[in-house]
Amino acid sequence: MAAQICDIAVVGHFSIDTILLPSRTKPFIILGGSATYTSFAVKSLDATASVISKVGGNFPEAYLWWLGQEGIDLSGVTKSASEPTTCFELSYSKDLSERTLTLKSKGPLLGPDDVPKDFRAKAVHIAPIANEIPYELVERLKGCADVLSLDPQGLLRSFDEAGNVTENACVDYRIFSLINIYKSSQNEIYALTGESELKPAIKAIHDVGVETVIVTMGAKGSILSVEGAQYNIEACPSQVLVDPTGAGDVFIGSFLTEYLRQKESLWCASVGSAAASCVVEGLGPTYFGRKEEIYRRANSLYEKKLKQ
Repeated sequence: MAAQICDIAVVGHFSIDTILLPSRTKPFIILGGSATYTSFAVKSLDATASVISKVGGNFPEAYLWWLGQEGIDLSGVTKSASEPTTCFELSYSKDLSERTLTLKSKGPLLGPDDVPKDFRAKAVHIAPIANEIPYELVERLKGCADVLSLDPQGLLRSFDEAGNVTENACVDYRIFSLINIYKSSQNEIYALTGESELKPAIKAIHDVGVETVIVTMGAKGSILSVEGAQYNIEACPSQVLVDPTGAGDVFIGSFLTEYLRQKESLWCASVGSAAASCVVEGLGPTYFGRKEEIYRRANSLYEKKLKQ
């Protein structure tokens, strides 16, 4: 019997996040990492999600239970009792527009052997957060799915002895020749390309063969570049802004879900923006919005864009 093919597989570390918000007197500790937010976003739109990751001995069993309860396939997740889990501290500014990231511990490297035998997915999202994904793993994944997407944030990060994060790591640029869809923040695409303006930065990513480029810009929305056209996607208004953690991960998870359904890119980006506007209304990965609400918000954005 052939193995069931999931819609979207996310590859990268889970993390244990300590989040400090100006609205709260004490930090709170919660499940995090792009693998969490992206896979939950996929499930919220009724698609299937799996994760390939490694966690350490200090990763709570309750988190694995939570992920399983949400319907995330964890057959590609291994636990190494002798190693730590990747842990971050996230400290937000008063208006939540700036974040200071500090690495507290770093989990084990992922490699080609961590991909389950006979693994297949319709799309694979490569989502490193702490240099855990080498080129050889991406090369292995290329043969497992028709679509590969990448958020390069964890490729760019370098850490000093205190765990302070800068975006100046030495990146293996061969990875980009394997990618169909790219998503990063504005600062990350500048750091990656060495450009200081968006147009040449986006062109540099296209020039290595990437078909679709997405640049998220927080409250300023995002830019979608595909097939020679660029679209400015507005940030979808939230009812309340509680915690911005994971908004970009939710954007790409939702974008990919609609992309696999053969929807046009502008609609996919509208859904991404709508889903991101929902997750920020809760603490950490605790609220993703109902599918109907996400589509309602997306439709409002999409129709507005068509009228311009």
